[in-house]
Amino acid sequence: MHEDVERCVRAVRSRDARFDGWFFTGVVTTGIYCRPSCPVVPPKPENMRFYPSAAAAQQAGFRACKRCRPDTSPGSPEWNHRADVVARAMRLIADGVVDREGVPGLAGRLGYSTRQIERQLNAELGAGPLALARAQRAQTARLLIETTPLPMGDIAFAAGFASIRTFNDTVREVFALTPTQLRDRVAKGHPPAGSGTLSLRLPFRAPLCPDNLFGHLTATAVPGVEEWRDGAFRRTMRLPHGHGIAALSPRPDHVACTLTLSDLRDLTIAISRCRWMLDLDADPVAVDELLRADPVMAPLVDKAPGRRVPRTMDAPEFAVRAVLGQQVSVAAARTHAARLVTAYGDPITDPGGGLTHLFPTPAALAELDPEALAFPKTRRTTLTTLVDALAGGEIDLGVGSDWDEARTRLSALPGFGPWTVETIAMRALGDPDAFIPGDLGIKTAAKGLGLPTTPAALTRHAAQWRPWRAYAVQYLWATSDHPINLLPAS
Repeated sequence: MHEDVERCVRAVRSRDARFDGWFFTGVVTTGIYCRPSCPVVPPKPENMRFYPSAAAAQQAGFRACKRCRPDTSPGSPEWNHRADVVARAMRLIADGVVDREGVPGLAGRLGYSTRQIERQLNAELGAGPLALARAQRAQTARLLIETTPLPMGDIAFAAGFASIRTFNDTVREVFALTPTQLRDRVAKGHPPAGSGTLSLRLPFRAPLCPDNLFGHLTATAVPGVEEWRDGAFRRTMRLPHGHGIAALSPRPDHVACTLTLSDLRDLTIAISRCRWMLDLDADPVAVDELLRADPVMAPLVDKAPGRRVPRTMDAPEFAVRAVLGQQVSVAAARTHAARLVTAYGDPITDPGGGLTHLFPTPAALAELDPEALAFPKTRRTTLTTLVDALAGGEIDLGVGSDWDEARTRLSALPGFGPWTVETIAMRALGDPDAFIPGDLGIKTAAKGLGLPTTPAALTRHAAQWRPWRAYAVQYLWATSDHPINLLPAS
């Protein structure tokens, strides 16, 4: 979009928050860059320069605006619905792969050379993987500076910088303030949190309907791993350097997020996974506009616009849970999952609630005794085969995975039909066009709305909902009074 100058100028002049994260505006007369919704008086069009990423604006010599804080805007929805190598790279960078494994590690995961990855990212985003990761580190540093009492040296390494000097130089360059000046700008009367706990806001593009999002996560919550407590969905997280607990509460203009981490180096990844699980980088205006074009869907969208797809923080975990949920009730699936958690999960301490374990890894589940599973033999085989494939690296369900290849490999496993594969594609892989026409709830909704009820006929009708069929599923499910559609009572 950044190449459409006229459209970008209109968005800046109208301070249209819908385009925050889609592009960034550099102002040549001031040397700062802003989000489109910046509250300051818009500059003259001839003084505007448009960039596809914060990293590109920083590379061009612009520093972040202190009013609109463009580095904290929602991420581009482009990386949600695209499955090409650039989108996969961006999802992996957000998950901290460059910080942990470097550019060669990123390229290796994508199956390309480092030169090819750098060329493609520079061509589309105006910045290479190192610059994109640097911009992310700068935002992490800012969060730690403003919300914790940690010494600056600890913050530098927790944010992923290799040295304190690099940390100081980057903060000054990006924010035009020293780290100490950034901390001094924090409003008095708002003391920083403890060294392992951070409270922050997760922005999103309005509108957002929290009912099905938090309702689904809570209704299917695995005891010991997830819970709804005091108006927040809470769950444990397995992270690269340790573990954490996230508490997420819906608010009118943001999601309140409290993170308790055993290692602050995992902050960026924890935030990224929370945003991914809640689908906060979606573009609800584009989704709802397309779905409203179908007269059958229009009333559902108008009733509660901005529905998101409830995803997962751990793709292998969700794949296991999808198998446990085959042809059983939500309550039965939770019971089966809770037994696996108790037997094979890693125990943790949760002073603020009832969380007790991390969900077991595929390697841990590979040790389970199939005879101890309280369901039919065929499903035992399905589960153990999946676990072996995940533990052996035969199937990649991570944020940078190839959606088509993952579907193909899942479909080859015994007991994996279209419902299981597409459910995993929708909620674990994040494919916004995943569709499950054979789902009982979808069939019931279709019948009530006068839509075709056979999978083939409904799929033909749903062609007009592409590429947002996963969102159409949320609206169809919402026609029932199932708990997955209801925001839990506080």
